[in-house]
Amino acid sequence: MVESNKMQTEYSKAITDIKNAVLQSRYKAASLANRELLLLYFGIGEYISENTRNKNWGKGAIEIISNRLQQELPGLRGFSATNLKNMRIFFEEWKDYIPIHLLTQPIGNIRRYTDIEIRQLATDDLIEPNQSQYPNRQLSTAEIGLLNNSMLIRQLSTADLYPEVIEKFLKIGFTLHREIIRYCDNIEERLFYIEKSVSGNWNVEKLKYNLKSNLFFHKGKLQNNFNKTIENDTFRNKAINSFKDELLLDFINITDPDEEPDERVLEQSIVNNIKKFIMALGNDFCFMGNQYRLIIDEDEFFIDLLFFNRKLQSLVAIELKKGKFKAEYVGKMNLYLSALDEYVKQPYENSSVGIILCKEKNNKIVEFAFRDTSKPMGVMIYNNAKELPEKYKDILPNAEELKKLLG
Repeated sequence: MVESNKMQTEYSKAITDIKNAVLQSRYKAASLANRELLLLYFGIGEYISENTRNKNWGKGAIEIISNRLQQELPGLRGFSATNLKNMRIFFEEWKDYIPIHLLTQPIGNIRRYTDIEIRQLATDDLIEPNQSQYPNRQLSTAEIGLLNNSMLIRQLSTADLYPEVIEKFLKIGFTLHREIIRYCDNIEERLFYIEKSVSGNWNVEKLKYNLKSNLFFHKGKLQNNFNKTIENDTFRNKAINSFKDELLLDFINITDPDEEPDERVLEQSIVNNIKKFIMALGNDFCFMGNQYRLIIDEDEFFIDLLFFNRKLQSLVAIELKKGKFKAEYVGKMNLYLSALDEYVKQPYENSSVGIILCKEKNNKIVEFAFRDTSKPMGVMIYNNAKELPEKYKDILPNAEELKKLLG
């Protein structure tokens, strides 16, 4: 019997070892295939760019070539006219950062890239950011302010780009590269989303959401008191990087886009769309419940939303507030966090963190309200819809005019 149990243990270990080996091999094969495909697309993109931009080929050449390819290689996928144009864009958008010496012998007239390096950016590349660097969309005043305080205006070191970024560049799929190029004008922004796509194992849906919500501008920008209330350096740095200062809650269904939802309506919309809300919050958040009940000396208190963050190993309480941030919200949150630490937090977990989520805030009032607090908390704002870019506001009718037009 003892021998049988021993063998069962050995079998279980063997199954686990073999399974892990198979999964790692599959991942490696997929990764290598993706790497080869990206390098192929880069070389084809270069070939198409050279022949279309210098007008070697006539009008409609890409469509003709795509159709002929389908005839020559029946069942060939990924070489539609649209995708061939995407390959050209892929090459043209990255060519200034990728040296052409990393080649083997060309196949015909197409260079065959064997690897890709992203060159170190020169000081001239890192000018102070402004709207001209983002021709594809209108930056808000807040975004420009965040950019001016970001890493865009510092010299990147070799360590910033080699070798981790190079590897990550080749690990994400062509579809993700296409979305990043489509949305991001600036090299720093692109590298940010590439890194996050790999580390977070993002699919296209997740990437699109974070592009739409401008994660690059908001990650780690939460107004908080963490520096004063969290002593442990590792926990404090993780906390700072786990939150952004603004959430896009575009799943909230309200009739009037100018109308602000009631707190209970907002809470119910979040609970009904908890997967989307967690996507907005970020990775590693686990939902523990809404109207989470706390009893303090026979008095009942209810936290709007309670989460646990696996990376932080910490409870995260979120209070939903309609309108503008008020200083009195801090005292109530401080009470909730004290009670969570006393009654709910496990001994091995870090201190609970509080987030006050409201429609708008005055930074100076938040700063004063946090000045003498003892519990880690931050203030986050939310938008239930993306604002219309400035350049379109005078072109399209507003909500009232649309109502009149529709009768």
